[in-house]
Amino acid sequence: MASSSSQTPLLYSCIAHNATILAECTTSASSQTSSLASVILPTITHETPQKLTYTHGTHHIHHISEAPSSHPENASAGGLTFLVVADSSLGRRVPFGFLFEIRKLFFRDFDENGTDFSDMPNYGAASFNSELRNLMVDFGTTSGGRDDAITNVRREMDDVRGIMTKNIEGLLERGERIDLLVNKTDRLGGNAREFRVRSRGLKRQMWWKNVKLMTLLIVVLILIVVSIVIAVKNAVH
Repeated sequence: MASSSSQTPLLYSCIAHNATILAECTTSASSQTSSLASVILPTITHETPQKLTYTHGTHHIHHISEAPSSHPENASAGGLTFLVVADSSLGRRVPFGFLFEIRKLFFRDFDENGTDFSDMPNYGAASFNSELRNLMVDFGTTSGGRDDAITNVRREMDDVRGIMTKNIEGLLERGERIDLLVNKTDRLGGNAREFRVRSRGLKRQMWWKNVKLMTLLIVVLILIVVSIVIAVKNAVH
């Protein structure tokens, strides 16, 4: 996952095909932001195009989801979702302006009519991660970026008040809270497995180092013994 330490209220962003994340970037040290995305993505049906905001504490999760009806020449593009997790204080104009921009740039880099998005693996569009990072910082921290975001919103839609807003707790109460915990557990499990692999590698390195050291000591001892034997024989003769 691409990450950035820049302080921006745009905390996490991803582009996904159904529940498969193709590109993502986080600017937040908290793993909760990406976990929120993992809760929402499987619930998106793509029957019709959607612009939706979920609320969760101090976070708002905004997304634009495509539908096959909007892409008659390539139905796989209808399974795409453009999502951003933002601080609630940012409102909705800037996050949706950001989403419209990454949607436009993503289809610039990945032809919406010629790319089979359903065939792309996890992080199959990871080359777009840096674009996400740059735009998250630009739109989240600069006045020019925010002005561009608001312009995008005005161009693409009449009023953000028409965007449906839901509380993510409604999802979590139906069982996705478990999925969120499982997601965090999987991340911790992955970190633990990585630590065990590194530990085994370090143990093997130390073992080989000890073997080499012992071999060197044995060779030195043999040379010393041989030298003593030769010296004794020469003394006798």
